[in-house]
Amino acid sequence: MSGPGPCPSRTAAPFDAIVVGGSAGSVEALAVLLPALPAAQRAAVFVVLHLPRNRPSLLCDIFQPRCALPLREAQDKEPVEAGTVYFAPPDYHLLVDRGPVLALSVDDPVHFSRPSIDILFESAADAYGERLLAILLSGANHDGAQGIAAVQAAGGTTIVQDPESAPMTTMPDAALQLCTPTHVLSPQRIAEWLAALPHGARR
Repeated sequence: MSGPGPCPSRTAAPFDAIVVGGSAGSVEALAVLLPALPAAQRAAVFVVLHLPRNRPSLLCDIFQPRCALPLREAQDKEPVEAGTVYFAPPDYHLLVDRGPVLALSVDDPVHFSRPSIDILFESAADAYGERLLAILLSGANHDGAQGIAAVQAAGGTTIVQDPESAPMTTMPDAALQLCTPTHVLSPQRIAEWLAALPHGARR
């Protein structure tokens, strides 16, 4: 289902994990989304943003003061903790293995990108199936389109940023050409959707 879409019911089944991907123009959207997650939200959150490979990421420092959930950069072989936001480090693909456990990889870039949104989304779809929520934001290449299609095929819920609200439309347009997401929403509506998610107790 696309279009504005209702916020999730409090009686709906909670998600085990949320994956978020974005590139050019997505930091502004992420600044709306992450603060909307309440401290009681127990889903693990994995974020891939396309950043310069040769510089340390400042995302945790930038967003932590605004967020109720703890934020940190993902480490290889680290067990996933519920209610934690993990950022992919620059120049590493971030994957979720069964366990669930985080994994970092230096495999070839995808769509010239490392970390790759497709790789995160596809691995999380395998690990969580229908208990996964995937959100694809603004960006200037096609990374993430295959990944969000994989989440949809695994029974997960998918949200694509409304291209009319995106500074760069290539990424959401590519996803919309490949699949029909559950919702197409502006960052503000995605934030409202996240704030309304039920809080389940999870692993």
